[in-house]
Amino acid sequence: MDQLPPAAAPPPSHHSGVPVPERQWGMFAHLSAFSACVGIPFGNIVGPLIMFLIKKDEYPFGGDQAKEALNFNISCTLYRLISIALCVVVIGFVLLPILGVFWLVATIIAAVRSNEGVSYRYPLCIRFVS
Repeated sequence: MDQLPPAAAPPPSHHSGVPVPERQWGMFAHLSAFSACVGIPFGNIVGPLIMFLIKKDEYPFGGDQAKEALNFNISCTLYRLISIALCVVVIGFVLLPILGVFWLVATIIAAVRSNEGVSYRYPLCIRFVS
């Protein structure tokens, strides 16, 4: 008897209820900001922007996290420019390393939380893209 094989089971969900592929794309959206660390100009903005444009319709959770990463990295770029301008009055030299550590830690936390299926919201983030 010719029977069709059973349909592929949907990917297992996490206790958060967010499917594995959505959680992974959310995590990749946050981690794509590290493309700036390998020399891609404005990679911290371009990476999340590409992830947002590609996955916003396919994966609601992944698109939301990409939008959040995009907003945070635009905000941090503005904060960095302000800190560079404040180097004239010396305070910028203190703010730049603090901002760098804040960006690094917040991005790692966001990637981990997103992989857990938690919709992460960055602190000190201006919502440019809604």
